[in-house]
Amino acid sequence: MEMLSILVIALSSCVLLHCHEAVEGSRYPETGNSECRILEQQQPYLPSFHFRPPQNWLNDPNGPMWYNGMYHLFYQYNPEGPLFGDKMVWAHSVSRDMIHWVDLDLALTPTEPFDMKSCWSGSITIVPGNIPMILYTGIDSNGVQVQNLAFPKNLSDPFLEQWEKSTRNPIMTPPQGVPGDFFRDPTTAWRDPGPDGKWNVIVGGLIKNEGMAILYQSEDFVSWTKAEHPLYSSPGTGMWECPDFFPVSLNSSNGVDTSVVDPSVKHVLKISSFSNVHDYYVLGSYAPKTSKYVPGNEYTGSSTDLRYDYGKFYASKTFFDQPKSRRILWGWANESDTMEDDLAKGWAGVQAIPREIWLHSSGKQLVQWPVEELNKLRGQHVQVLDEKLHSGSVFEVEGITASQADIEIEFELHSLEESAEVFDTTGTDPQQLCSDSNASVKGGVGPFGLLALATKELTEHTAIFFRIFKGSNGFVVLMCSDQRKSSLRDGLDKTPYGAFLEIDPQHEKIALRTLIDHSIVESFGGGGKTCISSRVYPKLAINSEARLFVFNNGTVDVAISSLNAWSMNTAQKNRPTQSYALLD
Repeated sequence: MEMLSILVIALSSCVLLHCHEAVEGSRYPETGNSECRILEQQQPYLPSFHFRPPQNWLNDPNGPMWYNGMYHLFYQYNPEGPLFGDKMVWAHSVSRDMIHWVDLDLALTPTEPFDMKSCWSGSITIVPGNIPMILYTGIDSNGVQVQNLAFPKNLSDPFLEQWEKSTRNPIMTPPQGVPGDFFRDPTTAWRDPGPDGKWNVIVGGLIKNEGMAILYQSEDFVSWTKAEHPLYSSPGTGMWECPDFFPVSLNSSNGVDTSVVDPSVKHVLKISSFSNVHDYYVLGSYAPKTSKYVPGNEYTGSSTDLRYDYGKFYASKTFFDQPKSRRILWGWANESDTMEDDLAKGWAGVQAIPREIWLHSSGKQLVQWPVEELNKLRGQHVQVLDEKLHSGSVFEVEGITASQADIEIEFELHSLEESAEVFDTTGTDPQQLCSDSNASVKGGVGPFGLLALATKELTEHTAIFFRIFKGSNGFVVLMCSDQRKSSLRDGLDKTPYGAFLEIDPQHEKIALRTLIDHSIVESFGGGGKTCISSRVYPKLAINSEARLFVFNNGTVDVAISSLNAWSMNTAQKNRPTQSYALLD
């Protein structure tokens, strides 16, 4: 790299860090800070209310938990730069509300033969005595992936800043047939029913391209034995990373503890597919006596499998938030620009907004929604009620900061029988449907929706929209997030994303919530039944130049029952040595 490029990166990082401390380090940011105005121009893609470090590379969320009044988030981090590194660590932050955060010292770094080359992903389990225990993957001195144990040095420390590695490490090594570089990411452990129930944990792996959740069991959380069979496996699906296994209630949207096993729950097995970088899940039944898991539908790695999110969302991890009786989902939204862009920015990767997750009343799928704490960042508000969107119409939502916003909108449809296009979607890949037609291609009912991060002339925009088809078994709702016109820049991944939304448009309004945060757009269709996250990098529609539109390019009118949009304030992030205000 030429010296001039190095200097630009260094200066950008200095401005970024200085602005981070000066503006976000107080409860009331100084909006007039001149260096931060410079930062807006140099760093237009830096999210303002999504979790991210002030600089360098971030990926998988690790070990999220609520403990003694504090939320903890650990995550994969490269302290040396904005690209994935040879020696990854566990970074650590704490919060009272999962929105405003305090950065702490690194929790786990490569120091021992069993993790000399990296401290990779894992989970936290709180064992009897109220002791949080980390299980994590270490890359040992030979480059082999092994599982290790760590625990707090001082339980009286409210931040749990220092962690001690077990002298018994490694506590699990790759079993026969599993390659040494495909054995990683232990889950939160669960305990079988009864006072002396054994502990269970799964580790992702594969044997001859058969992806699997390898099951281990223990009496004391230190000595682990591999079970005779994996908890679940599927031939031809490749490596399974970052597995997750947890119960969901059949009768309530409340979350339940990870060790709950009774007729009132189903169990979710989530896997992160190394081959295509998507998070899939299956719903099924778990029998602790036989240590067997039977999913309702097999996982195949195809477009028909259930996914948490149909866009940029990977390596996710859940935890049970005991005080509020909810299960919280974290996921990594990786970049869609180039390594050269990341080097110039000085950072890469953000965490998607934490989501509450539960089983839909149908029992067929999970539902996700941004945690309620996010709402307190809402600022300037505009509302539109009972507005008709005529065919071909576009109108701007004014009065908010369109580059940093939260929008909730409900569409109402009529005359579907006469106007919906007849199309048999059986066996159709919804992402391909979204790729075949963009938001400007007229249909019968739709496309209609939002144009986010748009220029006034719409030369740049990210389109989040719906189309309605009349299939052989009723109406089908297609939801798309199309990045193809998101930027005039070249060299970006502008893949359009799509999924079907399981609602009845004849009897239900089509609801959409979209979070816009400079370079990340998260959309929730049908109250969270279908979620799509996108990373976009406009060249022109940045900061105050960004606009928000509602549109209808279908041949029939669409009614907006209600639209509520808010400017979003910036979440605060700081070091505890500078201020403890965020934890008061």
